[in-house]
Amino acid sequence: MAAVPTLAPRIARSGVLPLCRRPPAWGRATQQPPACPPLAPRRGFSNNKILVELDESKGVALMKFKSPPVNSLSLEFLTEFCISLEKLENDRACRGVILTSAVPRIFSSGLDITEMCGKSTEHYAEFWRAVQEMWLRLYGSNMVTVAAVNGSSPAGGCLMALSCDYRIMGENPKFSIGLNEAQLGIVAPFWFKDTFVNVVGHRIAESSLQLGSLYPAPEALRLGLVDELVPEEKLQEKAAAVMAQWLALPDHARQLTKSMMRKAVLDRLAAHREEDVQNFISFISKESIQKSLRMYMEMLKKKKS
Repeated sequence: MAAVPTLAPRIARSGVLPLCRRPPAWGRATQQPPACPPLAPRRGFSNNKILVELDESKGVALMKFKSPPVNSLSLEFLTEFCISLEKLENDRACRGVILTSAVPRIFSSGLDITEMCGKSTEHYAEFWRAVQEMWLRLYGSNMVTVAAVNGSSPAGGCLMALSCDYRIMGENPKFSIGLNEAQLGIVAPFWFKDTFVNVVGHRIAESSLQLGSLYPAPEALRLGLVDELVPEEKLQEKAAAVMAQWLALPDHARQLTKSMMRKAVLDRLAAHREEDVQNFISFISKESIQKSLRMYMEMLKKKKS
């Protein structure tokens, strides 16, 4: 199989350098200065779409999506998300990350439709590889990942939450979550489906995907789509408590168990990644699909006006 392009060129162009890391101690300690400066208790970094704050005393990063109005997963957002997650993965001070939103009442609206409508096949390929990269990195992360879902989370936003180890949602009946691609005339790819099945089971996933169902928070809890509901003002506090519980376990045992449970699903996309890209291009380029997307975009414009 030909080598598959990744986000590496975009990461290189972003100017993000690998984080310095102290070398392992071999034999006696030397008099050389440390490879890195002393660590500060808190560090943060931000770009256009993602805000990250790392609390080194707890080993936990808070990653906030800040791409108003709805945190749509554009090519830029996905690229910045992968860069941010890679920085945290490479940071020895970070053991877990909490994903949440800085935009009121919305976690993420999912894939940015403008990236899939009226563009070139080259653009579709680049965009879909970025979607794949996001999922591969998040679903396969060695860190503990907790989704603090503080708003509605359809489609790709739901996928991000499903990819985390634990999902806590704000107790608000106006918040909804689900893979609703079928409502837009889009078919969720097999790795969306596999992730969904692993969380809620085959029967619920099958009916939900066919109907493009979005579930209000109480129903999402009943189906197991989220693990807990808490009052909105308690969401971050609860996420921190859950993270502390998970981090109380030895990292190596948890990481190996996670890899054992998720490896087959991750390997399936890795083995068919380029085929999946070509299937997406072929599907999204159909005039019937483009027409459906244009109609949906027009409907959104009318709602805004």
